[in-house]
Amino acid sequence: MRIFLAVALAVLLSTTAFARDLPDKTRTPGVANPAVTQDNIDQTICVSGWTKTIRPPASYTSKLKVEQIKEYAYADKKPGDYEEDHLISLQLGGHPTDPKNLWPEPYNQACGARIKDVLETRLKRLVCDRKLPLADAQKAIATNWVAAYKKYVNREGCPPLENEQ
Repeated sequence: MRIFLAVALAVLLSTTAFARDLPDKTRTPGVANPAVTQDNIDQTICVSGWTKTIRPPASYTSKLKVEQIKEYAYADKKPGDYEEDHLISLQLGGHPTDPKNLWPEPYNQACGARIKDVLETRLKRLVCDRKLPLADAQKAIATNWVAAYKKYVNREGCPPLENEQ
């Protein structure tokens, strides 16, 4: 009986995904907005309020979030537990609507959506202050945003959740 339960549990766990800090690279590799270049950052991402002009409507991102939660086979199916996030953020010249730049990023984990927002803002400042090339910022956040957080924000890594302190 124990063997049966162990096998049943292994099968269940192998078919149910739990949200991770990083998106699946094949589903969400990150896509840059071709309209944003190093040469035009003073007219695009470095202009206050510019992202509002390109942000997709909630009707688009909410529908995509539900679809992607299914595609990712997340155990938690509640859309409210996720932010449909741009891997390469809009403020770093990420593509606004390409599904390969969007994924359901969980809120309730140490390296979750709210922590990534801190990195996005830090990288944008570095790019707009000409301390980091746009392409380098985009690559860092798309490759491994948690490692980029450690490099550019806090070498100790993501802070613990409030309920874990």
